[in-house]
Amino acid sequence: MAVRVGILGATGAVGQRFIQLLDGHPTFELAALTASEASAGKTYAEAAKWRVNTPIPDDVAEMKVTATTPEAVPNDVDLLFSSLPSGVATEIEPEFLHEGYVVSSNSSNDRMAPDVPLTIPEINPGHLDLIEVQRDERGWDGALVKNPNCSTITMVPTLAALDQFGLESVHVSTLQAVSGAGYSGVTSMEIIDNAIPHIGGEENKMETESRKLLGEFDGTDVNLHEMDVAASCNRIPTLDGHLENVFAETADDVTPEEAAEAMREYPGVDLYSAPDQLIHVFEDPARPQPRLDRERGDGMQICAGGLHETANGLKYNCLAHNTIRGAAGASLLNGELLVEEGWV
Repeated sequence: MAVRVGILGATGAVGQRFIQLLDGHPTFELAALTASEASAGKTYAEAAKWRVNTPIPDDVAEMKVTATTPEAVPNDVDLLFSSLPSGVATEIEPEFLHEGYVVSSNSSNDRMAPDVPLTIPEINPGHLDLIEVQRDERGWDGALVKNPNCSTITMVPTLAALDQFGLESVHVSTLQAVSGAGYSGVTSMEIIDNAIPHIGGEENKMETESRKLLGEFDGTDVNLHEMDVAASCNRIPTLDGHLENVFAETADDVTPEEAAEAMREYPGVDLYSAPDQLIHVFEDPARPQPRLDRERGDGMQICAGGLHETANGLKYNCLAHNTIRGAAGASLLNGELLVEEGWV
């Protein structure tokens, strides 16, 4: 039986990725598209400036866009995907939650709230049990689940694989694609022939979200992982794909070969949008690269390479497609997990 889904904020960059990824999905049936009041009442083709590298699905092009209010969304929609800007999401998502909707959200608000699951299905699916705590605390029948920031998602699966060796400290420097800032986020005059060594709020997201994702849920709270995380985030003139240089210190000695094996063998999940192998580790010292590797696993696989010993641990590179695995694909995978676990 199909699960009817809607997209909150359907005309933006991440909303368009949702539409692309939902096209042909075996479980999810797209039943609602919301956007601003200015777009409400228009067909999706009229409302959206389509920029994804595949055509708008014909049935979606003719769908009517509604306002982003619970009253405008059909009450038989089972699951909502949110790509709203965080400031808007803070106000609007609770309106849907109080009406009983389940929301899988890419928006950054509430990711670190104690009663909100921040989830990567392959890493911490058990954190979904926070939903019961959330319902008790917030007094709603809905459920809010967040996926992490795109740069966090790129790194954390590799850290999860290494945690068996006792992660103590992580330093990371990112090279992040311009699509992560949205279509109007970085002007051409700013980024061409340049790199920008600051992305507002990004470093804090990586430093805090990583510890929550790898933390232990005790039935009431998520106890944050005790590792130290320090991040430096940089915008570069690449369209898609975040490349990150990671330096990890572990309590136990670990060789590059052992680390590579741990990453390759880290288990995935049996969900439709999940890659067959979560982490691909390259032998080629010049990989991964954004242009060559961001589409691996339909944009859902994490890539790693360049593993070397350091005086205190390991250094390596990792890469993921920031608007697929790092955004819409992450929320979609959380939605599939919510269905699999019976929350929808």
